[in-house]
Amino acid sequence: FTPDKDLKLGVWTQLLTYARRYPKDLVLLALCAVVVGIAEISFPLVTRWVIDDIGLYGQDIDLLGYGALYGVLCVALGTAVLGFLWFGGKLRSHMSHDIRRDGFANLQRLSFAYYDERPVGWLMARMTSDCERLSNIMAWGILDLFWSFTIMLGISGAMLIMEPVLGLIILLSLPLLAIISRYFQTRILRSAREVRQTNSRITGAYNENIMGVLTSKVFVKEADNLNKFGRLTDRMHAASITNAVQAAIYLPIVLTLSALATGIALVVGGIESAWGLISTGTLIAFLTYTRHFFEPIEQLAHWFAEMQMAQASAERVISLIQAEPDIQDSQAVLDRLAQPTTRGAEPDAFNQPIERITFEGVGFRYNTGKPVLHNIDLAIQRGQSVAVVGATGGGKTTLISLLARFYEPTAGRILINDVDYRDWSLQALQSNLGVVLQSSHLFAGTIADNIRYGDLSADQDQILVAAKQAGAHDVIIAMPLGYETVIGEGGSSLSAGQKQLISFARALLADPQILIMDEATSSVDTLTEARIEQGLRALLKDRISVIIAHRLSTIRHANQIVVIDDGRIIEQGNHDELITRRGRYYHLFQQQSLSNLWQQAEPINVEQPDGI
Repeated sequence: FTPDKDLKLGVWTQLLTYARRYPKDLVLLALCAVVVGIAEISFPLVTRWVIDDIGLYGQDIDLLGYGALYGVLCVALGTAVLGFLWFGGKLRSHMSHDIRRDGFANLQRLSFAYYDERPVGWLMARMTSDCERLSNIMAWGILDLFWSFTIMLGISGAMLIMEPVLGLIILLSLPLLAIISRYFQTRILRSAREVRQTNSRITGAYNENIMGVLTSKVFVKEADNLNKFGRLTDRMHAASITNAVQAAIYLPIVLTLSALATGIALVVGGIESAWGLISTGTLIAFLTYTRHFFEPIEQLAHWFAEMQMAQASAERVISLIQAEPDIQDSQAVLDRLAQPTTRGAEPDAFNQPIERITFEGVGFRYNTGKPVLHNIDLAIQRGQSVAVVGATGGGKTTLISLLARFYEPTAGRILINDVDYRDWSLQALQSNLGVVLQSSHLFAGTIADNIRYGDLSADQDQILVAAKQAGAHDVIIAMPLGYETVIGEGGSSLSAGQKQLISFARALLADPQILIMDEATSSVDTLTEARIEQGLRALLKDRISVIIAHRLSTIRHANQIVVIDDGRIIEQGNHDELITRRGRYYHLFQQQSLSNLWQQAEPINVEQPDGI
């Protein structure tokens, strides 16, 4: 956990653009900081004038005037501090909001490859703890630096003007204090960073064990989980103690050094005052300045060290906000979309039904890994259903991911109506897609809200029609609140089969021209699956459908069945044709048929002869 040696100002300059979005708040915040600094410098001067005038004029001193001046300074200081906190809080909230919004907006744009390379916990940390930390530094830290620097310069100037010799004595302690502060602040923040990172791991361990509590209990792993968690808490305990000890050592050293400098100033100033070289008021004002002089030094050291430690967070957040999706519209598509029409700017759309999809020599590899698809040639006509079968890891899901343009081919091309699908916008293609996955994700909310996600403008009648087409209606109305049943995050209160049916209804509500189903009915019973299949036959007659299924009995009526092995198409045809060929599909079908017969067979009770 070593901080960067050098502060990269370019990183913080990029983040400052978020503050510059609110110039009014920024200017008022800086103005309040300046007023606070001036007020802080003015109080010792007023004290000096009062003490010196008492010595000169005795009871004739104008205490009312000084009292009024002191009161004005108090009001100015209080108002400026209030304004500083008010505008600083606003700026912090604005920046935190904007950074999170921009980060989330970019996450919506990024391609699947970005998510493949980064765990969910990493992304969550960028959007939560990193954003919070950066907004604190940008709003308070940088302004604190400005405030502290202003006060330090003001006090230094006042001391040198008031009494140059004493001022030089105090300023000579500055390099030593800066070295000590940097040494300790860097180590304090390093251990604090380890505490924060270990705390994040502890939070992740909590989450993982709560989500996997059933698995832990089934495999009786509670003791192992406790041991792993104990090692994390022990590490955090050690880091916390180290951090506390370092802070405990640092503060007395700084206080001792500042007290030593103040003591030297008191001795030298006292001698000069006794000899009449300086007034008593000057000595008291100077000692007050001395006491306040070290506070901004400590703040400067703290925030510079904090910015060093947060630099990695800043770079990660900037990389998230500025990341570009691997899959995006080409410049030619963007130029076409920018051209005005007779009805103004319009979204890209297919101007006719999708009649055919063609894979021409399509190959694909993930990043720099080995190829997972090789020379795929496939033609799908409107109204056809194509089933893709094969062993796990053969490339089936990759094939439909390419069709949905979640990824793009690294070799060959995919055509829609004889046009490379990269010549259409992502919006044009994906708005015509309906996708139902084996592990369907539902959002927190009602069942109706989750189905309506397929078409946010749909009314209740349209939702009912889609649910009935998907075979979900009877399941939904059997629940106490029906379509208004509230489900938890990810649909945690529903069974896997219920989630699949609802996600199926959601896809049908979108009325897509292309329907992709990846094990879409794997978690429903055979009776429900048969009802869904019967309803889909009429529904899919004017659509293109691509189905991945391990249960081969569900794809017997597909127009084409494509068998993929190790990323290559090894067989292709309808059910009867492939059975006749007695190839891979035939053997897979035979194995499943025998397995189903075995599972359905009644156990035979054989009576044993007496005595055996």
